[in-house]
Amino acid sequence: MTEIIDSHQHFWVLGMEGYDQSFLSDKKRAKIRQSYLPQDLEAATSTTPVNRSIFVQTQHHVAENDWALALADRHDFIAGVVGWVDLASTSCEDQILTYKDYPKFVGVRHVTHDEPDKDFILRDDVLKGLALLEKHQLPFDLLFFQHHLHHAVTLAKAFPKLRLVIDHLSNPSIAEGLFGLWEKNFRAAAEFPNIFCKLSGMITQASWKTWTASDLQPYVDIAIEAFGPNRLMFGSDWPVCLLAGTYPEVYNSLNQILTRLDESERMQILGITAQRFYQLPKP
Repeated sequence: MTEIIDSHQHFWVLGMEGYDQSFLSDKKRAKIRQSYLPQDLEAATSTTPVNRSIFVQTQHHVAENDWALALADRHDFIAGVVGWVDLASTSCEDQILTYKDYPKFVGVRHVTHDEPDKDFILRDDVLKGLALLEKHQLPFDLLFFQHHLHHAVTLAKAFPKLRLVIDHLSNPSIAEGLFGLWEKNFRAAAEFPNIFCKLSGMITQASWKTWTASDLQPYVDIAIEAFGPNRLMFGSDWPVCLLAGTYPEVYNSLNQILTRLDESERMQILGITAQRFYQLPKP
């Protein structure tokens, strides 16, 4: 039986020393200004069929890698850790070598959309780091806002053997029902076979209080048409999703949208793509 895998979730401990948690200081995020640990995720998923999940970084330091990998060692349902290395550093390859042989260290992310330089991901020093990820066959999560999305094509051309995945569909304007330049650049990215996409983070881009599955559906439909089920994966973005809905609401809304697909296509999105993209160790 195919596993259902959540490709995108986070843990954090509020006030953890050395951690930048300024993203929680916004009054709009007061609801999630608390600690979230594996037992909390287990409770959140208990009424869903989700079997395993992938932790995704929030910090720009390697200490979080060690912490998350230790959690993954203690909790079998944590299938993998998408961590962080300093792509711009001359020690980048040493950092990669430190972690690449951990079976559950399955990828790298940088919180690119918070960088003051909108072209950060194309800096020469960062590109050298991405080349090292390609060399060592570690995939990279693209955390972009819409105005960064055109960079995906540049990266796919530069690193054709680097697996890339767009987090949260690159944050389209779901609340406003807008498509425009987002759709153009999103479809352009989908032309490259090494780019994948996470169906994640959608409800927090919709109207937090009034969203329904029908608000999300046009964006999911575009993603399915552009990427196909074999390059799409389900992600909850828990606990950030709690700003707009519960974990079951996230899962069930996507599952409702996917009912038009056949079972094999649905299971690609709900588990098989994540397994293949991140090359997850078997449970």
